[in-house]
Amino acid sequence: MLDLNRLRILAAVARHGSVTAAAAELHYSQPSVSHHLARLEAETGAQLFQRAGRGIRLTEAGLVLAERATEILGRVESASAELDAHVGLSAGRVRVAVFGSALVALMPEVSAELASRHPGLRLDLVDTHPPEAIAMLRAGEVDVAVVFRYDETEPDPPGIRLTHLLDDPTYLLTTDDRDTIGQHRDDRWVAGCVRCRAHLVELCDREGFEPEVAFTTDDMVGIQALVASGMGVATIPGLALRGHRNPDVNAHEVPGAPRHVYAATYGEPPDPPPTAALLDVLTSLA
Repeated sequence: MLDLNRLRILAAVARHGSVTAAAAELHYSQPSVSHHLARLEAETGAQLFQRAGRGIRLTEAGLVLAERATEILGRVESASAELDAHVGLSAGRVRVAVFGSALVALMPEVSAELASRHPGLRLDLVDTHPPEAIAMLRAGEVDVAVVFRYDETEPDPPGIRLTHLLDDPTYLLTTDDRDTIGQHRDDRWVAGCVRCRAHLVELCDREGFEPEVAFTTDDMVGIQALVASGMGVATIPGLALRGHRNPDVNAHEVPGAPRHVYAATYGEPPDPPPTAALLDVLTSLA
């Protein structure tokens, strides 16, 4: 394999047409430059130089290798600069999968703070449910997944690391002053899809009844609008209320029913610098 340092010396000799000038540029002694050139000829098995009086000149083979050396060294320097930019967070991107209410209530502030701290770092966002977000994380399609769970004992998939961000309270939405779930056992309910309504069903089960789900939507703004119009009652996460609050609904916090919000990453630490930068912003703002 060709030695990069010797290629650098060859390129300098070709550029200046002189061993003396190349040695001065590179801060080498002339004998050291001559030694490296001789070793380069031995490595390549080609005659790269010809003696010309007290100096040397490149052969055709030498000129070809010098031209390629310039290209190679340029690419190495570009790669080094790009890597430094990523390490220094003056360039690059971080890809995040995040559930809807966190996207609305949390990520705009996170995006602004990340841009303030690291202007060259690009943030890409995908709105998706936690199971899909974890699948994307494990597939390498995103760098971070912002997810929630109601049960802290739920096992993590292999390789997943969770950073706790916040505990998000659950609120009962009504148009009256009845502030407990049990007081609405005979009312109709607005709920999400079958997968998304599991927490509501569990809360009602604690009170000894099964909710009559009359309206189904995963749209948090839509849920509030339906409750405000008197079509039913509902539960909603605190982040959803932070993102949008309908003035015509009453929100009563449900004791002991938070969901736990995490930033999930994949693989062993340390995280890549862009991922670590995002985690730092998330934990500071959440």
